Amino acid sequence: MSIPTLAIENLHLGFRGHAGLVEVLHGISLHIARGERVALVGESGSGKSVTARLVLGLLQEAKTARVSGALRFEGQDLAALDAKQRHALRGTSMSMIFQDPTSSLNPVFRIDTQFHEVLRRREPKINRRVARERAAQALDDVAIPDPERVLDSYSFQLSGGMNQRVMIAMALVNEPTLLIADEPGTALDVTVQAQTLRLMRDLVTKHQTAVLFISHNLGVVREFADRVYVIYKGNIVEQGPTAALFDAPGHPYTRALLQAVPRITGGGIPVIDDNSAGFLEPLVVHDGFGEPEALS
Repeated sequence: MSIPTLAIENLHLGFRGHAGLVEVLHGISLHIARGERVALVGESGSGKSVTARLVLGLLQEAKTARVSGALRFEGQDLAALDAKQRHALRGTSMSMIFQDPTSSLNPVFRIDTQFHEVLRRREPKINRRVARERAAQALDDVAIPDPERVLDSYSFQLSGGMNQRVMIAMALVNEPTLLIADEPGTALDVTVQAQTLRLMRDLVTKHQTAVLFISHNLGVVREFADRVYVIYKGNIVEQGPTAALFDAPGHPYTRALLQAVPRITGGGIPVIDDNSAGFLEPLVVHDGFGEPEALS
């Protein structure tokens, strides 16, 4: 078996505060192979984004955090790297698409300048002309019709959908091995969201990029992901191939999430009652064949 691009094993994360240590991740494990699109789904506050920031070394509360378990990128122990080595991975081997493209892009620099800075992460001596050519090609890859005009623009001169495409192009321009996409379509209308996700899927397939796709939008997850991990209060409660998990959810929380999707036929949205029986059931694993299996 080949080494996973990303492997998280028995990861615990807690924060020290006035009341002592509060644990927010309780021994989660997941893996992503090269070229695989894996989704991490759950409600807001369940631990999705903090997991992504921990992988990238962007946890702002690092000084008060207590971490145990293993984080491995292509077999390399990320905890063994110093700050400079982690910084060197970001923007080159690892990339991230943040939730809100408008606030993630710098409003005081043109798009051209921001692409140049990203490209310099991998090639420090790249000149402006070559960087601009590469940036224009990257924007063309995400179906932006006039890349030159966009490169000369500021982010506030572009629409939300255009900024989202710029973010995707910027995240993929250095052909990273791992892409983390944190709710990349939240700020977009459904039509633009579907279009940008199709573009992102085609691009990551082309470059065989491993993707950790973070979302609470189960409709988008079903269309985009190969496999799904369901996280509930810092615990992975169910995992498996997308079709198998959606067709036969085995954990009460997964079933509650699926039932909470608004339907065109109307009716109230069920409230997820995590005090009900069954929410402390063991991890449910789908192997893609037959019924899901609960692990003790």
